[in-house]
Amino acid sequence: MRAYEAVYIFDTTLPDEAVEQRLDRYQQLLTGDGKGEITAVDRWGKRQLAYPIAKRTSGNYVVVQFKADTAALPEFERILKLDEGLLRYLIVLHEGEPIAPMSLATREPRSEEDEDEEEDEE
Repeated sequence: MRAYEAVYIFDTTLPDEAVEQRLDRYQQLLTGDGKGEITAVDRWGKRQLAYPIAKRTSGNYVVVQFKADTAALPEFERILKLDEGLLRYLIVLHEGEPIAPMSLATREPRSEEDEDEEEDEE
């Protein structure tokens, strides 16, 4: 089994109960028959999209970390593609990065030393 991270962007017109039902269904697909396990679920909530998707300007973001067999992913992605309430999704290998969103406004400002090092590398 390998560690993965999935980002789901749900339509904001879906009620929270419908989003939870979909998440439960996705988790059941991944964990059914002992095929995998969910390690973390982080609900980012409603956020503005970088560009409109299906005439929507905002989406309900959920990030899920899970472990699964690679053979289970094609069927899982097929189910995700068929869900009309899911605007977009992305599944990547999880490499231990934090799943919490980081805003540029809340990030620590870069020091001048960091900028000088980048210029030296170029």
